Amino acid sequence: MNKNWHIIYTKSHCEKKVATLLSKKKIENYCPLNRAFITKGNKKRILFTPLFTSFVFVRISDAEMATVRQIGAVINFIYWLGKPVVVKEEEIDNIQHFSMHYSDISLEKINVNNNGIVRFISEPQFDINTSKAMVSVKSNFRLLLPSLGYVMIARIEKTNNDIFNFESERIKMVS
Repeated sequence: MNKNWHIIYTKSHCEKKVATLLSKKKIENYCPLNRAFITKGNKKRILFTPLFTSFVFVRISDAEMATVRQIGAVINFIYWLGKPVVVKEEEIDNIQHFSMHYSDISLEKINVNNNGIVRFISEPQFDINTSKAMVSVKSNFRLLLPSLGYVMIARIEKTNNDIFNFESERIKMVS
């Protein structure tokens, strides 16, 4: 059986619940989580929220679609031109790598391009403060997901004498 990655649309705030139910039914799924750092008083904690609201990715064959639709919090599959969207394996891999390496990721909508290539874009900016002898590197790392119609954006800021190799970061994400 040929299995493809598809996107299912869930009820609001039910992404983690759907991913758990799919796992119990032994259906391969992926619910990308965004790490956000929250400071409350003098305590710092990490909050994990779904990166794509109301979306969960599933790797299934056409025969398993009915099983997925029967899960309570699943509304339906996401369709494009009358067919369920098929997400490329490399896009799923890049989403996994990007969300693993970066936190506080934001999404930006773009035009859908099914023939587009997944691309990693970086825009380093250097700010040298000579009075303090500090170097600050600010960058938005962007991962273009053409078949989903999104760009994932992670804001990175490195200061002091931290050496940040943007080319190696780009290679990590593309490979």
